[in-house]
Parts: sequence; C-alpha cells; structure tokens
Amino acid sequence: MLPYQAKADLLKQKTILITGAGDGIGRDAALTYSRYGANLILVGRTTAKLEQVKQEIISNSKFTPLVSIYTLDLLTITESQCHELATDISQHYPYLDGVLHNASILGKIAPIIDQPIKLWHEVIQINVNATFMLTQALLPLQLQAPNSSLIFTTSSVGRRGRANWGAYSVSKFATEGLMQVLFDEYKDTNLRVNCINPGGTRTQMRANAFPSEDPMQLKTPQEIMPIYLYLMGEDSIKESGVSFDAQPNRRPGVAI
Repeated sequence: MLPYQAKADLLKQKTILITGAGDGIGRDAALTYSRYGANLILVGRTTAKLEQVKQEIISNSKFTPLVSIYTLDLLTITESQCHELATDISQHYPYLDGVLHNASILGKIAPIIDQPIKLWHEVIQINVNATFMLTQALLPLQLQAPNSSLIFTTSSVGRRGRANWGAYSVSKFATEGLMQVLFDEYKDTNLRVNCINPGGTRTQMRANAFPSEDPMQLKTPQEIMPIYLYLMGEDSIKESGVSFDAQPNRRPGVAI
C-alpha cells in the first residue's frame, strides 16, 4: 500500500459500524473515521470503553458526528440479536456506508495437540461465527447505500499457516475465505469487500502473543490508519476482493 493522504472530508456524513471499537485498532479507526467526517456505530463488549471512545470522538471532531453505542458480547451473540441490531440501526440511519469487522481474540499460542477445546470454540465463535452472523444481518443496510465498504481483519497466519498459531490461524483462513466468497457474490453491486492485515501493531493482543517483544519496535494503530481510510472512502471504489497489508514491507514474526 502506497502512502495515502485522505482529503479532509473523505467520510463526511458516511455511517460506519466498527466492531471491537473499545480499544486497540478499533478505537483508533473510530477516532480516525470521525476526524474525516463519519458518523460512528461503535460495537463492543465493554460499555465503559465504548463510552470513553464516544466522548473522545465528540470532543475532538470538527464535524459534530452522530455516535451510537451497542454493547454486544460476540462470544454469546445470537442470530436474533444480530437482526435486532440491524433493525435498530435502520431506525436511525437509512443505510450503512461501511462496516469494519475488527473484533477478534487470540486464543492460545501452542501446538495443535495442546489447543484447549473450549478456547478453540471461543476463537472460532468470535472471529468467524459472530462475524458471519453480523455480516449477514447488516448486508441489506450496506446494499442500500450508494456505495459501501465491508472490511474484514485478517493476518499473515491466515494466508500461510504457522506452527503454534492454532485456532487464530484457522479463523483468519476462514475470514479470507468469507471475504472471497462475498466478493464473488456481490462483485456486480455497489458493495466492495476486502481484508486488511494490520501486521505487527502496538496492541494488547500483540503483547499477549509476543510478551518478550519490545512494543516500541512496532507501529502504533494510528500509524497504520491510511489503509483503513483508503478502503473505507470512495477513492477505493474499484477495489474489491483484495487482501491488503497495512505494513506491506514488514516481515511476519517478532519485531527486531
């Protein structure tokens, strides 16, 4: 991805939903999108974190955005809850200009033989099943938009499996597959579908995966936002079915 400079009103009056918006990359995406004019729908597990992000958005944005909060636990979310969310959103917004599926969990870094079965199910539930159910419920709102962007979060271990990455790796292979299927199904519509691989980024999930790594060797979530802006705005209107790297020159693995 080449350096991208978005125009100041790139997302003005666009309505964008972000999962995992309470911290990490999701939080920075919400703050970034708001600075470029977007209205935000923040989805996450912890109300207090979402409220904090909402207040930051309201305090720092020059566009006076609308910000809605939905507290949902993707581990236990049901099909009916997903459709209730979509119905409630439709009562406040005519359509969705964008959805960023950012929420996911790491699971355990360990060989397959040592993967806890319960944790495996939890990773697949949050990273794959919940993402699928939310996508299915929200698709009608996206298809009503003049053009809409659907972004999934992937990983280098979702393209080539690596030892010990277990359920997380498998879940990201599934994410890549879901993106490709949706691309093929909607390639002749106003919906574009892509993946972003953030690469090694200074987040708590990354620290959990590599506890001995020096976080100062990693880019911050804010530093990788150009690709998130590009794919959410209309400059990427012809981009679909692609898995992008936020840090294209970075080698996978521990930062050194």
